[in-house]
Amino acid sequence: MSSSQAVLADRFGRRIDYLRVSVTDRCDLRCTYCLPKGFKGFEEPAHWLSHEEMARLIGLFVGLGVSKVRLTGGEPLLRRNLTDLAMRITALPGLRDLSLSTNATQLARHAHALKEAGVTRLNVSLDTLDAARFAQITGRDCLPQVLEGLLAARAAGFAPVKLNAVVQAGVNEAEIEQLLVFALKHSFVLRLIETMPIGDTGRQAAYIDVTALGERIAQQYQLIPQVLGQGSGPARYWASADGGMSFGVITPMSRHFCAACNRVRLGVDGTLYLCLGQNDSVALGSLLREGASDNELLAAIHAAIAAKPERHHFNEAPDKIVRFMSQTGG
Repeated sequence: MSSSQAVLADRFGRRIDYLRVSVTDRCDLRCTYCLPKGFKGFEEPAHWLSHEEMARLIGLFVGLGVSKVRLTGGEPLLRRNLTDLAMRITALPGLRDLSLSTNATQLARHAHALKEAGVTRLNVSLDTLDAARFAQITGRDCLPQVLEGLLAARAAGFAPVKLNAVVQAGVNEAEIEQLLVFALKHSFVLRLIETMPIGDTGRQAAYIDVTALGERIAQQYQLIPQVLGQGSGPARYWASADGGMSFGVITPMSRHFCAACNRVRLGVDGTLYLCLGQNDSVALGSLLREGASDNELLAAIHAAIAAKPERHHFNEAPDKIVRFMSQTGG
């Protein structure tokens, strides 16, 4: 493969080096901003890509210069033998980082195995430390299991562990400082995320501008702007002068980061989604199962990246995206 082929770049000059892979669209929680209560419209397991099929597609992306892969869902730890897929991915030449997003309900049982399989970093969804509020947001009374999973991740050697808190006005807005103190105590990194109008549930969530909230917290704790982590991710961070505390904000609504977008998403059925806030997609999984060669799949990937939209239109067209977040892969 020539060097020109080994770089994925869209028509806006953005290099695509990050692939998020949904290994299942199913979840054991029903967070109010993600999946509606009683939702049953999940992808049929027969349409899920096998670990071997996922590894083949991921391998093609890595061969094109993608160096970072994140396993997502739904809840990825509901997918059987996930560590087998992780080991297949970490064996790919050129991969620099394999991470995982999880709600941590199953993490206590899997943390050490994930670490041994080559997963390097974890993002854990945690919107509140209040058990009643947690049950209200997620539909399940299982906060102790989540906290147990977090401690297991730390014991397994994961660092950093990032806590992702979706902030909703009048729901958990007043609990952010408690989350920040918890993160500081356990050397986690707290990140505040704005709700996005994805699916009916996302549009009904009580939006709050976390840019302003983050700046207020930074001023209150005398934190300074910091570059943290790997690459040009969407989060903006602050840290204490001694490095003991750090937190960030992810602001797709109040201050979008589309100009630096470096990622695409692969659904559990092999659908390649080019933007969270647009409907552009390519059915790579169908092509693969119809017998497409690697060269044909590579051509489809290049064509897809060439068609990647410039930016989302969440603010201008909040009703546009009818799929739910779990279908896209976070």
